[in-house]
Amino acid sequence: MHAGFGVQGASSSPRSYAEAMPSKEPKAYDGKRITVTYDTGRCLHAAECVRGLPEVFDSGKRPWVQPDGAEPERVAEVIRRCPSGALQYRLACEGPTEEPDRPTTVVRSSAGQLVLRGDLRVTTPEGAVRRETRAMLCACGVSGNQPFCDHSGACGND
Repeated sequence: MHAGFGVQGASSSPRSYAEAMPSKEPKAYDGKRITVTYDTGRCLHAAECVRGLPEVFDSGKRPWVQPDGAEPERVAEVIRRCPSGALQYRLACEGPTEEPDRPTTVVRSSAGQLVLRGDLRVTTPEGAVRRETRAMLCACGVSGNQPFCDHSGACGND
């Protein structure tokens, strides 16, 4: 269970871009051989995607994700760099889904978030259990997208 649930005394400072972009169902971008999903509420703008494959991930284009802009294996490789798990993928009948890192790791970032990689089961405040391979969890208890960090509290300030 994440210790941040129900924390009293949250900061009254203005919330970040995450408040303006609440988490909702991830948006799917279908390519011929790979589907990329993007969860706006989990994205912390590490920019691993746009640096790794600008021909696929271009925030200046609409849609900003062009799954067929590179080979599916390369797209999957870059998506696995996304620390928050906001980007995920499914290969179309030609390969396995994302394999979790082994062993599972938990690292506290310099800003305080908990960065997890591995075979994860994350329980939301509503009680839903989500299978994840990558997640960045809030460590300050202020996130509006618990248990995930949304940069709205102290652990989101680098």
